[in-house]
Amino acid sequence: MTNLAYTTDPNDAVVPDAASMQALRPVPRISIQAFCETDGVAQPIERAGEDRRMAKAHVKVHMGGIQTAIEFYHTAPTPNLIIIESRDEPRSLIGKLEKLAEVCDPASKVVVIGHHNDVALYRELIRFGISEYIVAPISMADIVADIAKIFVDPEAEPIGRSIAFIGAKGGVGSSTIAHNIAWTLSTLFQSEVVVADMDLAFGTANINFDQDPAQGIAEAVFSPERIDEVYLDRLLAQCAERLSLLAAPSTLDRVYDFDADAFASLIETAQRSAPTVILDVPHVWTGWTRQTLAQADEIVVTATPELANLRNTKNLIDMLRKLRPNDAPPKLILNQAGVPKRPEISADDFAEPLGVVPLAVIPFEPLLFGNAANNGRMLGETDAQHAIVKIVHDMAHVLTGRTEMKSKKKAGIGDLLGRLKMKKKSA
Repeated sequence: MTNLAYTTDPNDAVVPDAASMQALRPVPRISIQAFCETDGVAQPIERAGEDRRMAKAHVKVHMGGIQTAIEFYHTAPTPNLIIIESRDEPRSLIGKLEKLAEVCDPASKVVVIGHHNDVALYRELIRFGISEYIVAPISMADIVADIAKIFVDPEAEPIGRSIAFIGAKGGVGSSTIAHNIAWTLSTLFQSEVVVADMDLAFGTANINFDQDPAQGIAEAVFSPERIDEVYLDRLLAQCAERLSLLAAPSTLDRVYDFDADAFASLIETAQRSAPTVILDVPHVWTGWTRQTLAQADEIVVTATPELANLRNTKNLIDMLRKLRPNDAPPKLILNQAGVPKRPEISADDFAEPLGVVPLAVIPFEPLLFGNAANNGRMLGETDAQHAIVKIVHDMAHVLTGRTEMKSKKKAGIGDLLGRLKMKKKSA
């Protein structure tokens, strides 16, 4: 059984460690039925069914143990996986499992959750053909991990991580930061990166990367039946040696209304093509943006330090915590801090009601960002020694797990503004 780490949340509830959960592979499209004798087992299974890694699986929990399952499958087809909780003694358990086997499809997998920590019983069940024996109590993470262990091929190629960027308001610089993070990952770590510009009407990735591809993300979304790695490769525009772009058409020739899962297969295919997929999500709230954020491996919210951004950021973070209860909260970037003569909320005051520590606070620097944007270049190409480029490097290290956030350090921009002033004086 997978050994996952656990932490304690502010309400003293035991929750799975986010890093351990991140390592779990998504479960394929399977049907799962559980027959439970206690709420202590039924509730973690129900929670597992709500986890984003189980989004494709269909999970149904019944109260009643192995005898209920036997009666149920006399008239119903068996699913891909049956989970049975049993408090029976080993000898009685084996006898009932033999009766269950008489009414089950031989291809169905069975996991038994028992209350006897008995090595001999475990060996006997494995010889009998049971896929896994778990000793109660169990956690939600145990269930997800064991299902993944059964149905995910351990020899399968690893899939890339998806990092979704979204702005708390329009114009806060979320896309610019997403594109610069993508470029930094590809150059600093010599790693393949795919950028997906999901703002089909007004996307700016093609401008920021100085590209004008004839095809892009629209062709993939409007022809989902054609999506595979070969077709995706034809749609990608090469921006740098290890950086590819799924560009948005950025035209208003048609309306872009999509179903909630419209981008799902595209993102999955992109994750099989590169270790990192950067999702540039527009500032809209639709079924597909909600679904994209709910399923992403990491989320970054960009905001500027003023009241409307604070309200929107809190709404986003609160909603995403509900949608992703087993994942770390979104990362927060405060951008355009220190605009002259503009009243602002301090970084500490902005972060406090959100319950997060900013990943970065980026000072207002219109000359650097303006020159980069107008020339179709990234910040690191425009001025590699600039202090903000160093901030982007730091963010890239944290988002790829190479370093951890310094959560105890108070957020602030004084030292960054000081470095910028020193740089200007020396220039």
